Amino acid sequence: MRSNYTFLKCQASKLERYIIHYTFAIAAMMALLACSSRPSAIPATFTELTDSAVVYPDYRDVTIPPNIAPLNFMVMDSAACEFVAEVGCIVCGANEDGKFDIDTTAWRQLLADSKGKEVRVNVYAHRVNGWVRQPAFSFQVAAEEIDPYVTYRLIEPGYEVYFQLGIYQRNLTNFDVTTLYENERTDHTRSHCINCHQFQNYDTQRMYLHVRENNKGTVITHGTEAHKMLIRHDSIVASGAYGGWHPTLPIIAFSSNKTAQVFHYHYNEKIEVYDAESDIILYDADRNEVRNIIRTPDYFETFPYWSADGTRLYYCSARVPKFESTNFEASLVLRFDSLHYDIYSMPFDTVTYTFGEPRLEVNASAQGLSASVPRPSPDGRYLLFALARYGQFHLYHKDSDLWVKDLRPTPAPSRKGEESSGSSEGDRTPLSNGSSLGEGLYPLTATNSPEVESYSCWSSNGRWVVFSTRRDDGDFTRTYIAYFDAQGQGHRAFILPQRDPEYNLLLLKSYNVPELTRTAIPITQEQMNHVIRHTESELATYIDEASPQNAESGDKK
Repeated sequence: MRSNYTFLKCQASKLERYIIHYTFAIAAMMALLACSSRPSAIPATFTELTDSAVVYPDYRDVTIPPNIAPLNFMVMDSAACEFVAEVGCIVCGANEDGKFDIDTTAWRQLLADSKGKEVRVNVYAHRVNGWVRQPAFSFQVAAEEIDPYVTYRLIEPGYEVYFQLGIYQRNLTNFDVTTLYENERTDHTRSHCINCHQFQNYDTQRMYLHVRENNKGTVITHGTEAHKMLIRHDSIVASGAYGGWHPTLPIIAFSSNKTAQVFHYHYNEKIEVYDAESDIILYDADRNEVRNIIRTPDYFETFPYWSADGTRLYYCSARVPKFESTNFEASLVLRFDSLHYDIYSMPFDTVTYTFGEPRLEVNASAQGLSASVPRPSPDGRYLLFALARYGQFHLYHKDSDLWVKDLRPTPAPSRKGEESSGSSEGDRTPLSNGSSLGEGLYPLTATNSPEVESYSCWSSNGRWVVFSTRRDDGDFTRTYIAYFDAQGQGHRAFILPQRDPEYNLLLLKSYNVPELTRTAIPITQEQMNHVIRHTESELATYIDEASPQNAESGDKK
């Protein structure tokens, strides 16, 4: 009896320990589940804090379109285990990761009701001692919409390897992404670079896309049809590079560039990309014909782009430096900061396809500065461009900012009357000094950042600017959007929204060449694969026509 009693007592003791153990385990699990669930209501009691919440992306004080996808964000607060956000009339919760996934239907209604108004955001965090509320922040909803699609390239942050890259189209009203084309990801012997896509007048019925190395050529699409052509002739520096569709005619103005790159071993910037030669050519997409527009040995011309009415062509131009050495390219490498680009425009006759005399628009070189990627606004009022201290590939220039010029009619000198477009080192002025460049030119101060702002484009209504910037970390290029108001001022920019707000922190690729369109791309990825990988390029016919801008005298070298 004693042994049975002892046995039963021992078993009861074990059972008691198990019950206590599992009671604590269940309590801990319930506490964990309670803290990891997404709360759905504003806390009844909370403590007000004076320190603002650390949120990413930082959407505080930005202006957004009324048709943009939800501005999902995350709160960086390791002391909290759950969160509640009050976005206008929307209440949503987040667990310990602090990520808010705003309901799309509720968001659309909020934006529709808030056009031209401010939306306040309150953030509540559940900490050890209870709920706290941090100071509210707000964003403004503009009345004007943005074009619903943006097309961009995702590319590795390297400079030599270009496999594993692609071109994609994102629907800005939601988070849908469509793949237009991706490079060879397995067979590196067939890999090729794809770049510089562009559309005609915000419509995807006509576009072009360059292919380099293997399968090279320029793909021209018209609706769901596509063909690949090749620009090659002794009278042309190289195939077409940067360019722009005429808004109504089937023609494209391309720059033709002999581009090179060098790496700095002791400089605050990693790399310099420069042109050793560059001219401007005109391609007729219906006739598959090409001719020179500007062929000047004393100047480098690049980044042509048409005015919205198609009657002027804007472009960048730099006087070719003179070196004592007979090795021009070697001297240019050593004097990489000696190239300063101005912006010119030429009138264009849409009937005869002829150009008039160039007109100086932005005399950046007179201040020892350099302008790049000119984009006239859809209403013809403003000229948007990037400005840095030298060169034209501002993607790698940390001092590059976005500037505009008010194009209200004012007298401007032509190149023919210029004495010099250069300046001495003593003429250099800070980029923030708008008056140094002349009347009507100023930086988009609220839009810019201490890091790189480079490639940009307008929305079709002229109220939004989409651009490339490295403001997040200085290394990866991201796409940002800024409101441009009726007074010609840029507002604080915001990053392209993602469903997962942490996406851009984890993405090890750079966004490149964002272009807005009103419509989705009609051609499929399979069709683009076929034309690039399985068709031969058709050689464009070169038309040898004299032009007032084709100056054959002079010597670049």
